Amino acid sequence: MPDQFTKMVKAGKITYFFDVKEAKNKSKYLSITASQPSTSGDKKFTKRSIFVFNEAAEDFHSAVGEAVAKLK
Repeated sequence: MPDQFTKMVKAGKITYFFDVKEAKNKSKYLSITASQPSTSGDKKFTKRSIFVFNEAAEDFHSAVGEAVAKLK
């Protein structure tokens, strides 16, 4: 099933992917993946992902907003 939404953000050597997907049970979730060139020779990129499910989305959004405000 194709992603419902996708956005890519480049930040230096790291690329972030924000994807809204639909699980088998039809609930939506956010997948945030950070991809950067690998420092080991076994793979080209190292990827790390977190998943935010619908029931936690508002609290997650609020926490990210607070954290970003502290960066300014």
